[in-house]
Amino acid sequence: MKIRVPKLVGALLAAALLAAAGACGLIGSSARADDWPVFLGPHQNSTSAETGLLLDWPADGPPVLWSKRLGRSYSPPVVAAGKLVAFHRIGDEEVIEGVDARTGAALWSFRYPTHYADRYAYNGGPRSSPTIDGDRVYTYGAEGVLTCLELATGQKVWQRALNKDLRVPQDFFGVGVPPIIEKDLILLNAGGPDGAGVVGLGKKTGETVWKAGDCGASYSTPLVVTIRNQRMAIFLTKAGLLVVAPETGKVLYEYPFRSVLHESVNAASPVVVDDVIFLSAAYYVGSVALQVAPDGLKCLWRDKKNMENHWATSLYHDGCLYGAHGRQEPDTVLRCLDWKTGEVRWSAPRSLGWLTFLMAQGHFITLGGRGDLVLIDVNPDRYVEKKRIRVLDGPCWAPPVLANGLLYIRNETSLLCLDLRAAK
Repeated sequence: MKIRVPKLVGALLAAALLAAAGACGLIGSSARADDWPVFLGPHQNSTSAETGLLLDWPADGPPVLWSKRLGRSYSPPVVAAGKLVAFHRIGDEEVIEGVDARTGAALWSFRYPTHYADRYAYNGGPRSSPTIDGDRVYTYGAEGVLTCLELATGQKVWQRALNKDLRVPQDFFGVGVPPIIEKDLILLNAGGPDGAGVVGLGKKTGETVWKAGDCGASYSTPLVVTIRNQRMAIFLTKAGLLVVAPETGKVLYEYPFRSVLHESVNAASPVVVDDVIFLSAAYYVGSVALQVAPDGLKCLWRDKKNMENHWATSLYHDGCLYGAHGRQEPDTVLRCLDWKTGEVRWSAPRSLGWLTFLMAQGHFITLGGRGDLVLIDVNPDRYVEKKRIRVLDGPCWAPPVLANGLLYIRNETSLLCLDLRAAK
């Protein structure tokens, strides 16, 4: 497994200098930092408001602050209150692990048995990201075991075999959505029968509060937003769009959005800007922009070829939508659309394989499926690639995570922490 790690002496010297500078208040004193407590960041839109980042990378890329070997998993970590939480599998156990976000030092570990076996011969580790909410962390394992732990200690608060309780059948790749917290509820596209397609659970106990819909589970993480002064939970389920009132589960809107192919998935999260919901999927589905109106959903445009997100969620910025178009390599490219019309403004001239990305400080920080870390200018008119460095062996499926000047990237078994803090 390829991991680019600096020489020991250099790493120790760098760590000492960073610690000294930090103690003197010299690092990022005027920069803005932020945690990354949930999937796709603090606003669930793959966008970081951090400033003072070092984006003028040397030839071999940003310095590696620490690296950690993990069990098998596709789960991106989350970061809050100085702690990073990783979710992975070792042997026949799913492992939730808390480490120091700046050093990688182990803080606590919680394990429980798993017997998940992937039907398509992918690895058997967790697919979904943990979720940090205040002093609690929540995970939803590949077999549908929902767990709540204390963030500080890793002690179990409660655990529920949700998929077993709801009689949820195993889907193509097991469970792949993280818990989403809205006030005192956990919202999930569980995919259960008998009206348990989506559920609201009490976050303090895990008990079912409401159930809604007969839709199967997707791999798309829901959003909770306010549209026209009404709070809405927006799910892209296996069957399509389902919008419910998060406090009660009352169905507000529905829109079918699904490939005709049986072996296909909806995986990218919805993108919401003002009162418009954007959905996208691969498998010959394409994308659609739906306006939420008092009398129903209005289709602003729909196109089967302009943007086909396989699982990486697109990102909105200043009237443009940027996303990974295409199902697999070598066809997957970064693409820019006009938000209002769906017109393709540009496509990248070369592929990164499948890709995931976040936006920070006017740039896309992109992780290609083959392990390339790529810095791309956020530009509505053309593709501008500034740096491309191979940092990991592929495959890399999890999106990058940026928290407090540190970039976390991973492949199936390794996690790297890269230092993007600009010393002053």
